[in-house]
Amino acid sequence: MKKKIFIFLPDGVGLRNFALTNFKQIGEANNFDITYWNNTPFSIEKEIGFKEIKLENNKNNPLTTIFTRARKRAELNWFDKKFNEKVYNTYNFPQSYGSLKEAVKSCMVDVLVATCSHAKGVSFIRKQIKKLERKSPKYAYSKTQLAQEKPDFIFCTNQRPSQAIAPILAAQDLGIPTATFIFSWDNLPKATTLVETDYYFVWSEHMKKEVLMYCPYVPADKILVTGTPQFESHFDTSLLLTKEAFFAQHNLDINKKYICYSGDDIVTSPLDQFYVEDLALSVRELNKKGYNLGIIYRKCPVDFTERYQPILEKYSDVIVNIDPLWRPVGTSWNEIMPSKEDFALQANICEHTEFVANVASSMVFDFVAHQKSCLFFDYEQPQLKKGIRDIGQNYHYIHFRSMPSKNAALWSFNKLELTQTVQDIIDGKLSNVPEGQLWFETIVGKNPTQASESIWKEIKKIVK
Repeated sequence: MKKKIFIFLPDGVGLRNFALTNFKQIGEANNFDITYWNNTPFSIEKEIGFKEIKLENNKNNPLTTIFTRARKRAELNWFDKKFNEKVYNTYNFPQSYGSLKEAVKSCMVDVLVATCSHAKGVSFIRKQIKKLERKSPKYAYSKTQLAQEKPDFIFCTNQRPSQAIAPILAAQDLGIPTATFIFSWDNLPKATTLVETDYYFVWSEHMKKEVLMYCPYVPADKILVTGTPQFESHFDTSLLLTKEAFFAQHNLDINKKYICYSGDDIVTSPLDQFYVEDLALSVRELNKKGYNLGIIYRKCPVDFTERYQPILEKYSDVIVNIDPLWRPVGTSWNEIMPSKEDFALQANICEHTEFVANVASSMVFDFVAHQKSCLFFDYEQPQLKKGIRDIGQNYHYIHFRSMPSKNAALWSFNKLELTQTVQDIIDGKLSNVPEGQLWFETIVGKNPTQASESIWKEIKKIVK
């Protein structure tokens, strides 16, 4: 008899890895009965044709938001004390006191943080969140659904959302084994592990060490190293067009060499548009010297601003805009849904450009999978003023310490030297690929093409 597996999507970020890849097909080939337990506005059944059960009730306990916000801040304070650091609190963002309602909530968070920024305090908050969510409408709703459906295992695709807490607790209280997937390389140092499951699926041995470091309540034998489906498409040659076909599809000049500029969200890089401009000026300068270069601008899928538009128009002689193939099904960042077609688009941009330039983006890993370099900008813009975040902060984050050396990426520390740096990369004098591959292996793991298969192998062991 087939084991019934629920792939739990608390929000949209899990769609990319677990609904739009071959993940389901591999599971079915392993004789699993797969249902998507869907908490997103995206209809998997209508859009993709996969079996789904919708979670219609989204009502958490009203106090949960306060305790989850406090947990993150208290944990980051505790990490700074525990590891003798100052960097963890830079992952925090200021609280809102703009309205009476928000001010009351923020003050309640502040009180909890002031009294609970230590091991026992964090443990207290964790327990309170569970108590609160067991009293929520969502918990009762989820428990009824699960009692009716009787799945053998629940795989949560994302450890961050508070919307996942009640359904996971309901499953555990019914004796259904649960697991969560750590969905991004920077999540664990940021104290974003809100969902507490029986098993934790991680990308690499490096990430397993991070779980043990930041989540001491998790036993080592419950952390399973599988890799991530996120990069599998980069090794799927069937997705790749010829250079001629790709260039024709996007009206690119076949005689030009293109550089990819990968845009950032406004929080990570609030002055990102000016780095695009700097790159465009360097390209113009090199073209005057006889080079024939252009820029493909790929925006961050969850960036909703118009800040790049004047730059794209001003430098239209060298910049071509190719938008990612994502679409909104809601209003928040985690309701911008990817498409299967975007896997191919992203892989082809990596394959048919010379290198990528950006601010602190994980696109370094996408490009090194294609043996291409990544240039990180790390200098201040003259537009920087009080109240605007300096992008240099990004490179001090804990997750950047995973670099085997600074040579795992290329760097632009000075706008005046950018043109020469770009020229040296184009001429083959500069590359971060050898060290970048070591960094890729550290973060992503040694078998990037086998992640989906590895996840199903571990699920098979658990449900036996």
